[in-house]
Parts: sequence; C-alpha cells; structure tokens
Amino acid sequence: MTRPVGVDLFAGVGGMSLGFEQAGFDVVAAVEIDPIHAAAHAFNFPETTVIARSVQDLTGAEIRKLAGLGDRAVDVVFGGAPCQGFSMIGKRALDDPRNALVRDFVRIVRELDASYFVFENVKGITVGRHRAFLDELIAEFEGAGYVVTLPWKVLNAASFGVPQNRERLILMGAKVGLSLPKYPAAVTRAAGSQKSPLPEGPSCKDALGDLPDAEKFDRLRETDAVATSSWGVPSEYASAMRCLTRDSWGYGYVRCWEPHMLTSSARTEHTSISRRRFSETVPGEVEPISRFFRLPTDGVSNTLRAGTDAARGAFTSPRPIHYRFDRCITVREMARLHGFPDWFRLHETKWHGARQVGNAVPPPMARAVAAEIVGALRHVPEQPSRSVKLGDPELLGLGMKEAAAKFGRAFAVSRRDRKSGARKRKQSEIEAERLQFAAE
Repeated sequence: MTRPVGVDLFAGVGGMSLGFEQAGFDVVAAVEIDPIHAAAHAFNFPETTVIARSVQDLTGAEIRKLAGLGDRAVDVVFGGAPCQGFSMIGKRALDDPRNALVRDFVRIVRELDASYFVFENVKGITVGRHRAFLDELIAEFEGAGYVVTLPWKVLNAASFGVPQNRERLILMGAKVGLSLPKYPAAVTRAAGSQKSPLPEGPSCKDALGDLPDAEKFDRLRETDAVATSSWGVPSEYASAMRCLTRDSWGYGYVRCWEPHMLTSSARTEHTSISRRRFSETVPGEVEPISRFFRLPTDGVSNTLRAGTDAARGAFTSPRPIHYRFDRCITVREMARLHGFPDWFRLHETKWHGARQVGNAVPPPMARAVAAEIVGALRHVPEQPSRSVKLGDPELLGLGMKEAAAKFGRAFAVSRRDRKSGARKRKQSEIEAERLQFAAE
C-alpha cells in the first residue's frame, strides 16, 4: 500500500503529524528546532526522520536527503510558523525580520515542490493590522506557484470532537493545476451549546471522567507514570483516547504500548489555601485570586496555552482547575482535552509536557483538515496492516543539553537538572502561592 507523503515544519511534539498520519499520510520528516520537543516527537513517531534544526538552516534538498526521500513526490507540507505580523513603517509585514520563518515556510514548500500545503496560525493574524500580513502571505504563496483556498477560515477544535475551545487560522492551497482542497465541515458543537443542529461534542467529564486521580499515587510525586487498574468507565470519547477499538487509530499505525500505565501525570503540590480557593470556585468560572479557570463538568475547556520557552523566561501558563478535584489538571488530562490518545507521551516534567500540549494543534482537527487533502489527492486511505514500536522512553526525560546532544547539536540554554530543577520549581510554586494568598 502506497501512502501519500507529508513533511511537518515547526513540528513541536507532533499534533499535526498525528492528525495527518491518522488521515492516511506517511509523515516522513519533521523539522523542530527545540530539541526537547524533537526528542518527544522521535519517541512517538520512531519511523519519522526528526530534524532538530531551524528551517532557516535547511533547504528542501537537504530535507529530501536526510529523510531518504530521493525523487519521491511530496504530497503536502504542513505546519505553523511563528510570526509577529507587524509591518515596519513603509514596508511589507513579510519583510519584517521577525516574520522570516514564515517566508522560509513558503520557500521550503516551493523547494520540495509539494503538491499541497497547510499553514496553521493563531486567529489574531486575521484581524486588525495583522490582516495585511495575511494578505501578503497569500500573495507570497501565489507567487510561488500555488492557488490558495479562499475564503480562508478560522477553525475551532470544538467543532471537530475536541473538548476545548481553540480557534486557529488554517490556510491551505495547491499547486496550480491541481484540485483545490476544501475546508472540513464541523461535526460537533461545543458541549452545552444550543446554537447548532450538530450533535453535542464531548465535555470535560467525558474526556477526564475515567482517568484515575493522580493524587491517589504517591509515586507520582517523583515520576510521571504509574501502573494502575483503577480506570473508570469510559465515555465514547475516552474510549477513543484509550484506543479500545480499532477505529481509534483511524488510518494511522497502531502503536505497541502499555494501556495499563497512567502516564504524563506528575502531581502538583498545592497549598491548603490554594485548595480551599479552588474548592470554592464553581466549575466554569475563574478563581478570583489566581485567575485560574475551573473546567466545567458538562462544557468544554478554555484554550490551553503553552507558556514561554527557556529563552523567554520559562514561564508556565496556568493549567485549569479540575472540575471535580481541587487541583490543577495533569499533563495527561491536558492531553485528553487536546485530543491526544493515551499512547502518546509527553516530556516527563510538567513544564515541558504542558508546553508541548499547549503548542500543539489538536490532532482531531488536524486529521479533519488532512482528510480534505487526501480527498483532493483522490487517494483512498487504508488502515496499515502492521504496528509500530514506540521509541526509547529516555527521550522523554532528557534535559535541554542532553536532547540537543542526541541530535548532534550544541545548545546555549543552560541545563535544567530534572530532579534539582523539579525541587526548585516546586518550592518556587509553593512560595508564589504563599505570597499570592498572603492577604487571606
């Protein structure tokens, strides 16, 4: 069986890679500059060539060579290049050095001679002065020999069976002469919404209700994984996340994994004051002191965010408060709200793991978009007959220096020792909470 070929740029941990694989693509290469993200991507996609370099330092020919593509056609290039979107006075937004990575995305699409592209970005570049940037980007693709599907659309993950409100611009197109892809139609409405005839999508309870409570396991104070048999009765959504049926895998490769393991579930220590504040917060509302959102039981999550990387201060965006338990949700619970199945692993630290989820495109939304590319290609996808063994678990625990070395790179960011770093972060979190609630 020949599967169409995809290349993921700015790949992160692989939310788009997973969605495109589930739609029937072989993702042969993933380019990601952050070695921590690249290592986790390599664990989850062991047959993908992970290139831990900046797209600025790569050509299409180099990607072909590194991925062993030869002259094989590239059917789609996809990804979400970071951009600022602000024009300098009298100049085009795309000429702003801060938007150079966006131009590199277009360049690599052209150099790989991809039949299709999918460009993802934040909703904000579609409004205000950012809109000029978007218009210039469309013109850039047209100048490279591509026709863009218009009008462009902002898609909400909640419209594609994800229990989270998360809006993203999706820009896509085809080489001149090829069939244009269409935008996928919504399949669900946000849980609790009455404004659509579509079936109601999964709720936070549907997503998290069967997961064992991380705070029942002392071991999760020191690690992010534990074996357990204390799973609850899954909803239809949770059944898919636990891969309890063959359909859970879509047209992707079945992974060899350990379903009895609760992973990405390192505990967070909260002060008693914080827990009391959390307990007094009604689900669906914001805790007034910390400004943490408490997940609604029958609704969907707010947009999960990544925080900043080490180069910009290493700030962690707050994880929401669990709808049932008086604590912030775990990384695994974030992953469930994002549409990542339970076999998919994140970095073992809460900081990196949460950042990986928050930066990712929800796989079900990516899969819906990818299915439209498959349709434009007139390809009939099939379920692969073989399974894939996941990568070395050590990839999920590497510090920045070790991860960079794994990919043959030097990295300037100082090493974050996992154990001492975790203790320091825990102490700083507790101290921050103590000061925050000192007025109590």
